[in-house]
Amino acid sequence: MAPPVSTVVFPAAGLGTRILPATKAFPKELLPLLDRPVIQYGVEEAVAAGITQVVLVTSPGNTMTSAHFETSPELEVFLTERGKTEALEKIRSVAAGADVTTVHQTEPLGLGHAVLMARDRCGDAPFAVALPDDVIDADPPALKQMVEVFTEMNGPVILVERVPQSAVDRYGIIDATPVRDGVYQITDMVEKPSPDSTPSDLAIVGRYILTPDLFPILEETGASHGGEIQLTDALRRLLETRPVYACEIRGAVRHDVGNMLGFIQASVYFALKRPSIAPALRDYLKTV
Repeated sequence: MAPPVSTVVFPAAGLGTRILPATKAFPKELLPLLDRPVIQYGVEEAVAAGITQVVLVTSPGNTMTSAHFETSPELEVFLTERGKTEALEKIRSVAAGADVTTVHQTEPLGLGHAVLMARDRCGDAPFAVALPDDVIDADPPALKQMVEVFTEMNGPVILVERVPQSAVDRYGIIDATPVRDGVYQITDMVEKPSPDSTPSDLAIVGRYILTPDLFPILEETGASHGGEIQLTDALRRLLETRPVYACEIRGAVRHDVGNMLGFIQASVYFALKRPSIAPALRDYLKTV
């Protein structure tokens, strides 16, 4: 039986260059989608999957992301004295159900390096990795779907989503053999293939459930072009020693909020799900 997945790693040391200048002095994972920062959507997804430990991998100068998940006694007293119970409940629920800790990635050396920085916090147990830029609204939550596949297959799981053939050159694409509906055993991963040579239309999106035997491989994985240690390179080496699976997400809407258009689309999407503002927003959208 597969051991439980209780830890999730959020790589959040990126510079947010696609949304400059908004991210010049402000962490991109704290940009608000309505009344919650981007990263909170991912943390809530993880808690809904039964994960209880959150590891934030940030740059050394970033104290704001961890501060968001800390208690704020002064603010709580202020809200209590003024009878603002709804707002009080919201800030108390920010990290409910999760123990949030931080490790630093001193240099932006890639996703593989960011995951390696969290090694001590993950220990000798399986763990999840969630990229904050991918905000996924799914029922069941994406990480919960993946935990179920991990429990069934007892092996690393990568989240995939079908994309148009014309868009495969923007993603890592898997080559895989079907195991059952929505689950595949991966045989290879190809980074940004051309549409006429892609092995499939199943694109890797920002969720992984990984096992601790990946860490020694990450340590041995050299930097690729651009000077970064790529997680995909280590996963391809892991394929040589054990099966790795893909979970095709179901019942989901995914937004890449790391670019301006995706961020705007996500904001509108979640706003239209709020009964308190959706009607007025729909009326406004008809005028522009």
